[in-house]
Amino acid sequence: MQIARFHHPAPRTALLFSLVLAGSWLAINFAFPDLVQTGIPNLVTRSTIQVVLLTGLWLGLARTELTKDARFAVWLVIAAALTVWLATVWDLAISGVFQPGPGVVVRAPALPIAIFFPLLIGLPILLLSKRIGSLLDAMPPSWLIGVQLYRIFGGIFLVRWVGGELPAVFALPAGLGDLLVGVMALPAALSLAYGMPNGRSSAVAWNILGILDLAIAVTMGALTSPGPLQLITPDHPNLLIGTFPTVMIPAFAVPSSILLHALSLRQLRRLAQRDVSSSPMAGTDNALPA
Repeated sequence: MQIARFHHPAPRTALLFSLVLAGSWLAINFAFPDLVQTGIPNLVTRSTIQVVLLTGLWLGLARTELTKDARFAVWLVIAAALTVWLATVWDLAISGVFQPGPGVVVRAPALPIAIFFPLLIGLPILLLSKRIGSLLDAMPPSWLIGVQLYRIFGGIFLVRWVGGELPAVFALPAGLGDLLVGVMALPAALSLAYGMPNGRSSAVAWNILGILDLAIAVTMGALTSPGPLQLITPDHPNLLIGTFPTVMIPAFAVPSSILLHALSLRQLRRLAQRDVSSSPMAGTDNALPA
């Protein structure tokens, strides 16, 4: 996978901003290691992400040809679904439903269900809905990429590893992968927005990198956590991954990020198809020699 070189100053500035933001986030958590236990950072980050997503959705709908009432109806349905989903996972997390412990072998594994059930429901809708397709056509493709700047918050895994609360075999790939994807989100988005060479291919590569990061994190989390899927026994038991507030990352952020990646890839594919169909050479392939 190749990431485009940033010849425009905006992506380079975005990269610097993302690095500073990621470094500041890590520094705050290293300086105040007990802060995360209060749940305040989780409340702030989740609320901010939710507001940004719903604001972006409203702005995107405003660019479509839907009537005002239709736009509001679509926004309300999606906003309600996202809010109920977040509130449900949050309540289950606080209740300790996702915590590994005695009996996990005989009961349904709650965390895998929280990760994969929304994907089974959401992916067919997001990838096949014509109305979603129209919305994607109206939105700048950079939006769905830049919004995942929030992935830098996954660096919290590194903080918990340094504190001896998470095993390195899980925390290092999960934390470093999230940091890399989050730091590259804004530069990739702006390289696409400014029409830079390889901007679109870099956006596709960034999405693939983001999905691979999530797949590795989920796999290593399952293999190192007490339960029926554990195949690796690390020095530090991976119990924190199922405990609030850390569990909000795999239980909510992981599936929601995968859905955003799927939407972005669909949008980039539709954009490529439109460019091909509008090309002056479109429809002349049959006239060209083989």
